[in-house]
Amino acid sequence: MHGFPDDSRIYDRLIPLVAPRRVVTLDFSGFGGSDRGPYAALQPGQREAELTAVLTELGIDRCVLVGHDASGAVAVNFTLDHAESVDRLVLLNCYYGDAPSLQFPELIRLLGDPDFTPLADALMDDPKMREWILAHTQTRFGYAVGDPDGVVAASVAPQWFGEGTRPDALVAIRAWTAALFPDLEIQNRRIADGELNKLTVPVTVAFGEDDPYLNPEVARHIARHFPDATVHLIKNASHWPQWEQPEQTARLVLGNGS
Repeated sequence: MHGFPDDSRIYDRLIPLVAPRRVVTLDFSGFGGSDRGPYAALQPGQREAELTAVLTELGIDRCVLVGHDASGAVAVNFTLDHAESVDRLVLLNCYYGDAPSLQFPELIRLLGDPDFTPLADALMDDPKMREWILAHTQTRFGYAVGDPDGVVAASVAPQWFGEGTRPDALVAIRAWTAALFPDLEIQNRRIADGELNKLTVPVTVAFGEDDPYLNPEVARHIARHFPDATVHLIKNASHWPQWEQPEQTARLVLGNGS
């Protein structure tokens, strides 16, 4: 699963490396190749319901569930509620609840804070400002701006500007980021209630170690919540290790990493 603001293409370099196993990637509603919904707000549990619908439609009873970025929280929530359906949980550069070292990109904090909605509206309505703030975020993650072979060009930019006849995903981006801080509170309650500590599903926490926001300390913090979790830091990778280091990430997804 993907987070915001990208789509399922973040796994394009990973998929061939886990063949011949069946791999399913999905575009959440409003992103990638999915329909552009009219909703302006994300309902609690909506992403988990979309995941459930995909698994049910495809007849998948059990899976290794991989969540990246914002979908890491979706993966954890789904596993807490349907542990019988998950053989192993893999979390890539994500978050779940608050953590001392957790930082969100400035762009995401701006979009998620209702006090700054008028400013965010003005920025998102101006394509040149959108381009500038995306380049700023790209640089902060350590990626070269304008790289035609990079994950930003492949998966992120189309959500911000559209591609071909497919419109942008700004409505979906705004809806998901607006739910960021309320969702964090829900996650904090589940942690405080001890739900994660009772989970028996094995958890692999694999982070690109150069991510300045969802950083290695966040990985270690998340892992401490689970009784059966291992932490793997992927060298020479920032926020999208499945794109930058697909071979190593594939081994971890398959449970063969060291």
